[in-house]
Amino acid sequence: MRVSDQEQAGTPASGLPARKPTPLWLVVLGNLVVALAIVSLLQNFVVRVHNVSSGSMQTTLGVRDRVLSSNLPYLAAPPQRGEIVIFGHGTTWDDPQRPPETDPFLAAVRIFGDVTGIGISNRTYTVKRIIGVPGDTIECCDAQGRVLVNGEPLDEPYVYRDLPFTAGGLDCASNPASARCFAPIVVPEGKYLVMGDHRSNSADSVAGCRGSTQASECARFVPAERITGKVFAKAWPPGPVG
Repeated sequence: MRVSDQEQAGTPASGLPARKPTPLWLVVLGNLVVALAIVSLLQNFVVRVHNVSSGSMQTTLGVRDRVLSSNLPYLAAPPQRGEIVIFGHGTTWDDPQRPPETDPFLAAVRIFGDVTGIGISNRTYTVKRIIGVPGDTIECCDAQGRVLVNGEPLDEPYVYRDLPFTAGGLDCASNPASARCFAPIVVPEGKYLVMGDHRSNSADSVAGCRGSTQASECARFVPAERITGKVFAKAWPPGPVG
């Protein structure tokens, strides 16, 4: 077979110049960008990994457990009573995110965390159990010390180390009242009332209401738009939530 003069000169027979190989660093960078894009999409739309940093959900979730959450269940239906959810906020529940970072490096790291779900971000994520959905009336307690939802006692086998309550002794009629007690709270539209399973160690929706049987604006709620997903499994140690 005869080789043309163009091919001998290093030029393809088509007349186009030979394509130079892509530098290795550019290949690596491109693959890294694609990988981060996939991780970002998975974290934001499919499944997100969170580290449990407090003991407010013991023994359902332990400190330093890594849990998996997903927003996919809420594409078809809103969050339901009894579900364990992750929600994002700033330094307090009232803030959508942290104040602006003054350190440029930390600001970049937090933005990276916002996008990819890796490392620190501009939001703090908290895990709690939904006790009241929009329109519910939540109060505590009945004669057995149980939480009431719309007048009906709630069966809560998951509760760990509840606050002291003794019928006829330290209860909602005693003076002082049991710290387990709080007056009826109506959950506003578009918000949720959440509590921790470790009731005596949970800064939750009713933490500011405990010990009082007088109605007041003491509760704090989680806006629906701040719920980022339903906890469905533990990544480490691996296993179901329970």
